[in-house]
Amino acid sequence: MAFDAHLDALKRKHSAMSDAVEKAQRSPGIDDLKVANMKKEKLRLKEEITRLST
Repeated sequence: MAFDAHLDALKRKHSAMSDAVEKAQRSPGIDDLKVANMKKEKLRLKEEITRLST
């Protein structure tokens, strides 16, 4: 059960990060480096979800 909870938490974090990236990209004057770091974190979460799902 703990495994499923961990996977669900990762999926929620990924979804939240996706929303944050979209919001940041729509904001004027947002630092491109900040957006790039957010995208890297989103990708890291996705890779972790994929790794745990297989």
